[in-house]
Amino acid sequence: MAEKHVYRFGFDANGNNVTEVAGESVAEAKWITGGKGANLAEMANIGLPVPPGFTITCQTCVAYSSAGNVWPEGVLDEIDEYRKDLEERMGKKLGDSEDPLLVSVRSGAPFSMPGMMDTVLNLGLNDDSVQGLIKQTENPRFAYDSYRRFVQMFSDVVMGVSGQLFEDAIAAKKAEKGVKLDTELDADDLKDLVATFKQIFADNVDAEKYPEVLVDGKIEFPHDPLVQLRLAEQAVFGSWNTDRAILYRKQNKIPDELGTAVNVQVMAFGNKGNTSATGVAFTRNPADGTNERYGDFLVNAQGEDVVAGIRNTEPIADLPKVPGLEEAGKELFHVFEILEDHYADMMDLEFTIEQGKLWMLQTRVGKRTALSALKVAIQMYEEGRISKEEAVMRVAPEQLDQLLHPQFDPKADYEVIAKGLNASPGAAVGAVVFSSADAEAYAEAGKPCILVRWETTPDDLHGMVAAEGILTSHGGKTSHAAVIARGMGAPCVCGVDALQIDAVNKVCTVAGTDITLHEGDVISIDGTTGDVILGEVKLVRPELGGDLQTILEWADEVRTDAERGRVIGVRANADNPADAQLSKDNGASGIGLCRTEHMFLGERKQLIQNFILADDEAVKADAVEKLGAAQKGDFLEMFKAMDGMPVIVRLLDPPLHEFLEDPRDLDVEIAKEEAAGKDVSEKKALLAKLDSFQEANPMLGLRGCRLGLVYPELNVMQVKAIASATAELQKQGLNPKPEIMIPLVAFEEELALVREVVEENIKAVADEYGVELDIPVGTMIEIPRAAITSEDIAKHADFFSFGTNDLTQMGLGFSRDDVEAAFMPLYLDKKIVKTNPFATLDKGVAKLVQMGVEGGHKGNPDIVCGVCGETGGDPESIHMYYDLGLDYVSCSPYRVPIARLAAAQAKIESNGGAKKVEK
Repeated sequence: MAEKHVYRFGFDANGNNVTEVAGESVAEAKWITGGKGANLAEMANIGLPVPPGFTITCQTCVAYSSAGNVWPEGVLDEIDEYRKDLEERMGKKLGDSEDPLLVSVRSGAPFSMPGMMDTVLNLGLNDDSVQGLIKQTENPRFAYDSYRRFVQMFSDVVMGVSGQLFEDAIAAKKAEKGVKLDTELDADDLKDLVATFKQIFADNVDAEKYPEVLVDGKIEFPHDPLVQLRLAEQAVFGSWNTDRAILYRKQNKIPDELGTAVNVQVMAFGNKGNTSATGVAFTRNPADGTNERYGDFLVNAQGEDVVAGIRNTEPIADLPKVPGLEEAGKELFHVFEILEDHYADMMDLEFTIEQGKLWMLQTRVGKRTALSALKVAIQMYEEGRISKEEAVMRVAPEQLDQLLHPQFDPKADYEVIAKGLNASPGAAVGAVVFSSADAEAYAEAGKPCILVRWETTPDDLHGMVAAEGILTSHGGKTSHAAVIARGMGAPCVCGVDALQIDAVNKVCTVAGTDITLHEGDVISIDGTTGDVILGEVKLVRPELGGDLQTILEWADEVRTDAERGRVIGVRANADNPADAQLSKDNGASGIGLCRTEHMFLGERKQLIQNFILADDEAVKADAVEKLGAAQKGDFLEMFKAMDGMPVIVRLLDPPLHEFLEDPRDLDVEIAKEEAAGKDVSEKKALLAKLDSFQEANPMLGLRGCRLGLVYPELNVMQVKAIASATAELQKQGLNPKPEIMIPLVAFEEELALVREVVEENIKAVADEYGVELDIPVGTMIEIPRAAITSEDIAKHADFFSFGTNDLTQMGLGFSRDDVEAAFMPLYLDKKIVKTNPFATLDKGVAKLVQMGVEGGHKGNPDIVCGVCGETGGDPESIHMYYDLGLDYVSCSPYRVPIARLAAAQAKIESNGGAKKVEK
């Protein structure tokens, strides 16, 4: 059977549903007809009022793009058949001068990408069909308003003509007529604008790029609706590869190879007068999860007016109160219930009311903040719609970052200078910038900034990503700025009417005050309350609690339930008592990595320097003794904070030169003193010593277990400190559980020799204190050879901890410090790698981990395997680690909640998916 490229949805001429479904479920169909097409078909099938249309598949987009923007053979004929079918179903034809069919052309990828791709409305209008529209509606103003909108949108979206040229023309016409609002322009004014817009089109379209619009050697706005349709379809496919869409996919880890579908749908008009309207709504509050009708609408408008923030909107709750829209408003609220019952989720929807008749244009699972995601998941569970496991799966781990990021300090005293809509929660402080380019420049310079705009557009995405927060003077809670900010987890305040922004001159005044903001002035915004504050407000990190704590407890239930599948733990990387306590507070079940080298900084740096540089053995011994006492104190506090929980202490790992001063600085100092005639003999001797510790490739030199073999007194000092701290706490009635990790092992003989020294000293301390000490000894697998020979190494190890930072460096031959700046962005751009391998586990490195785990269990069936590299806190990597058989992941204390949720989701997905509610 030939591949199907087009699917229809909606009713036929007799009112029968003739929807063609691309899969057995919406989840399956979205990969073919995109999320929008799949949900339009689904709404049609459950009896909701959906304007008929057809969908061109995502696979067609991929084939078209892959062939250099050439349509696959036979596809144009197939599309034409469905176009004729739609005309037959509606009893109208595109371009007809008596009763024209008008359509919208919209994108729709498998994943929601709000505002990232392109839409064209009112397609099919020309100088002939606009007369037919006037005949049918007896409303010339409506007809020419629709026509000028189409010319403007088609020119901007399809042909790349700057939208500002058209806005300037509208402003000029309003000034000429002495009016302030678009709605005050009459039919003749709008007819004039159509002619003006066509001239703008002719003056700005590239004839070589678009030969289809050449007529007798001159550029003309396309009269033929079939040419309009073809160009619009191609523009939607092309929008998949715009810079803003690529950036959005990168930010949200959406694969580039999916493509987008094209939805061609009969127009429903919200601009037919005061009994018509258009809006965007959510079945619950996407900002905080409150179970309320949430969204915006405009009377006598088209959908783009709402999301573009061109006119300030009205709250959706007021829709049934508007004269002429009462019944449609009540019907819409009933549709909210139908959609939630059907999808068992909070839904986002677009609608149009045409002269009192409700039409549903789109629905999808609603984008929401972390706060909302948690609350809605719990509500849905309590309402009996979903199971606990489904609730756990409803919250994206990356979203938790929003809740763990700073808020205004409740104790802070500040004065609010302006107030807007609380569009996306969270607080941000930064310098005012008025363009996305400036936001990027500030971010690159390490300066926090707030992007201040009249309203954002899809082209502002790069600036929104760079900024700490977004502030706009126009737009509602479903405007572009609000939707994108919520998706990114960025604080956002919209619709601050008091702000009078002059972006060209980089200045903003606050109406009703004498306050003027210039670029670089610091402001604070609170996206939870809508407050704008002049100056810096202190930010604090929130504590776990409420809905977040509930979801994490449910996640822990899943993670630790042996009957549901293999248990996976979550530990933290912590080097001091404060971080250990934070790890515990955030739900860590232990410390997976305590880096002892971090304990040698500050005042203790001199001690380790004395050990390294002194020729006198007595000085060395004294330094070691003092370091041991200091380390013991550290371990007493660490083990006390984590009482009853495992704490893996890694013996000294980095090259010794990292504890020494830079010899080049000393070299400069010597040169200056020599020039001044001073005696520099001692400093030259010191320089020679410092130089003797420099290595050509220190990360592959004298470090890790090799240090303990060359300088055994260092290992002895550290092991005694660990063991004596453990013994003292045991005598106090506590239950410390340290584990000793030997770093950078390549040969089993290395581990055997160092382990022998470790165990001798543990026994000596146990005998000294008269206690029994059971301290497991393991190693970090961070060299490829260790992973390959893990069966042999495991005979001498109680546990393996995979150090994926070094394992990635050595496995890929990448020096992290060099490649991330030198060529990693290029590799990502050219798709040589899909993700940064230092942030998300590389599949090749994953095979090394797999070899390590499998070999480890062969050599020691009781071995415990975990990971302590940076990828231990990455949700995508955590899923891989679960499938690779790891017993725990360990990450930054701040990412522990994210790892708890991600580990539970990995377990659910790897064991057959979430259990459903029995209905």
